[in-house]
Amino acid sequence: MSAQSAQATAPPAGVIGALSVLDRFLPVWIIAAMGAGLLLGRLVPGLDTALDAVKIGEISLPIALGLLLMMYPVLAKVRYDRLGTVTGDRRLLISSLLLNWVLGPALMFALAWIFLPDLPEYRTGLIIVGLARCIAMVLIWNDLACGNREAAAVLVALNSIFQVVAFGALGWFYLQVLPGWLGLPQAALDVSAWHIAFYVLVFLGIPLLAGYASRRLGERARGRTWYEQCFLPRVGPIALYGLLFTIVILFALQGHTITSQPGDVARIALPLLAYFALMWGGGFAVGKTIGLPYDKTTTLAFTAAGNNFELAIAVAVGVFGVTSGQALAGVVGPLIEVPVLVALVYVSLAGRRLFTAKEPTRA
Repeated sequence: MSAQSAQATAPPAGVIGALSVLDRFLPVWIIAAMGAGLLLGRLVPGLDTALDAVKIGEISLPIALGLLLMMYPVLAKVRYDRLGTVTGDRRLLISSLLLNWVLGPALMFALAWIFLPDLPEYRTGLIIVGLARCIAMVLIWNDLACGNREAAAVLVALNSIFQVVAFGALGWFYLQVLPGWLGLPQAALDVSAWHIAFYVLVFLGIPLLAGYASRRLGERARGRTWYEQCFLPRVGPIALYGLLFTIVILFALQGHTITSQPGDVARIALPLLAYFALMWGGGFAVGKTIGLPYDKTTTLAFTAAGNNFELAIAVAVGVFGVTSGQALAGVVGPLIEVPVLVALVYVSLAGRRLFTAKEPTRA
């Protein structure tokens, strides 16, 4: 076996071992953040009300702050001069569009009806989650799994454009048209494209602009070597701090609901677990089948499996109310997504041995 082949097929333990202490023990920190959020939500009277009151429109400022902190370092790492190599890869772009906007919503619709035929509010909430494609946390999972940063930036931007254009139309189709064809009960979803565009601007536009400006100004002032070897290592940990902060806030906001309705949470969790596993596995299998390298296959899998929970929650709250079953289903989404996709980061790293071609060097 050649040295190149040996390197490509080496066990993932070397990859995992090369992670920082913060990255390597991420599941521990996430479990601790979940526990801290639940305790705060239960033990501090009025904390959930106080946190929920700090918002602009339906956007929670604490959650927005956590997401912006989480996304900025990842987007600052993107080499924007390499985006052309991604936009020219039609296999990746077409596969991503099909997985995200054809398979994803259809799969969530099917799972919601299979698992929750007698709970229409939760079922509608899950369908809304399936329509909201990921434009935020996926960048973290992709980076931890050594995915292609440039590909992730392009696919996230593509998802954001389709989200503005297609979210309302798909909501109408999956909540009214398709159930009508199948003789099932229907629901309505009244949400404007401007509403969706605002969320995309806040949760993607701001950190994307900040990341792009950092790279352009940093490289112009001090050069690429300084930027990637000095600046990025300093700001990199902020992404995981932002992730942990966001998890604490989410669990603190919903701690009482989660602990007081464990049966409902469990029923909502089952179709979500199936959804994340099937979407990630399907994306990984598609990438491998069409001949994508490991880094792009990983990016394809995570962008297919992730969902835009902040948008799903905001739409459910805005249309159906903060105490609605639809809103609860939206909240349970990220609570299940976070630990499942963290686990899939390790599954992805273990699956790296399936790729024999030499992988590109990560900066």
